[in-house]
Amino acid sequence: MVPSGRGRGAGFGTGVGGPSSSGVLRLTGDPTAHEVRLPNRPESAATARQLTRAVFQTHWPGSRSAENAVLLVSELVGNAVRHTGAHLIGLRMERRAASIRIEVRDPSRGLPCLLPVEELDTSGRGLFLVDMLSDRWGVDPLPRGKATWFEIRTAERPRGR
Repeated sequence: MVPSGRGRGAGFGTGVGGPSSSGVLRLTGDPTAHEVRLPNRPESAATARQLTRAVFQTHWPGSRSAENAVLLVSELVGNAVRHTGAHLIGLRMERRAASIRIEVRDPSRGLPCLLPVEELDTSGRGLFLVDMLSDRWGVDPLPRGKATWFEIRTAERPRGR
């Protein structure tokens, strides 16, 4: 798939021969520098996973939080695609003193709802996973919509501080 532009709904294939970490960030934009916009399509969850891996490899190498972050960003982007009706979904990542915060932004005012999960449920586990694997999560209202976010504590200190 051909990228549609820096930070504007970019998408690309995955797998062998795909872009490197720095290539992914060049194609889509760097969510640690500005909001990266993804189209409201199921493939955007895969793009968000690739972006998250690239950010961790490029900005926060060696972090033990990477795989949980990849899983949780996929869940939040998937929820935004399925439930908000947004044309575009925003993705931001920020390293804080003792944590990494990842936000998924959409124009919907509807709040996500953490539902009880049963052992044999085949769907509805996204926020359950976010609740179980993140250290904190929540929803912040925005002038146009909301940001659903999670934070994962890190043992490492940020570079440059």
